Amino acid sequence: MSIGILGKKIGMTQIFSKQGDAIPVTLLEVGPCTVTEIKQEKDKNYANIQIGYEYVQPNKLNKPLIGHFRKKNLPCFKYLKEYKSNEWEKLSIGQIINISQLKQSNYITISGISIGKGFSGYQKRHHFSRGPMSHGSKNHREPGSIGAGTTPGRVFPGKKMAGRMGHKKVSIKNISILEINTQQNILLIKGSVPGKKGNIIYIHQQ
Repeated sequence: MSIGILGKKIGMTQIFSKQGDAIPVTLLEVGPCTVTEIKQEKDKNYANIQIGYEYVQPNKLNKPLIGHFRKKNLPCFKYLKEYKSNEWEKLSIGQIINISQLKQSNYITISGISIGKGFSGYQKRHHFSRGPMSHGSKNHREPGSIGAGTTPGRVFPGKKMAGRMGHKKVSIKNISILEINTQQNILLIKGSVPGKKGNIIYIHQQ
């Protein structure tokens, strides 16, 4: 069964294998999440499962969200997320989803918001090469000409130039789980995940 669950990034460290190899790992505090809604559309073999994460006081939410939770006799949640599931009949509103339902032998996909780098130049943002550094060249870190000639006489949309870098949704597929701690809801995964410490991440496993 496909499982979607929300969590937070704690930080990174490293562990050592039996052969003595250093393995970079990321610690994640995952779940528990609650199923808040099941949307099953006609003529489709899947349903949209909405889950809630991190309890919050009702005065922190707007009236439509408060009514959404009260209608189903659920506590208020700060974060909501939807994902598709083919085996939605096994789920029910109010059911708790935690990391004990993840399979350590299967890979997972992790999505999050990458770290914002602010306004960056074209070399750092798009990995362009620099200009010559000698023989009187005055083009070291400049983008150079961006025009397309007299015809069409304009810059095409989507031109790779300097601009805001980072702070975008990034998904990393096929991440292996090294350890699952069900008592403290801690997930130990191999490698890095997008975002900084404390960022909300979304984990999905087929």
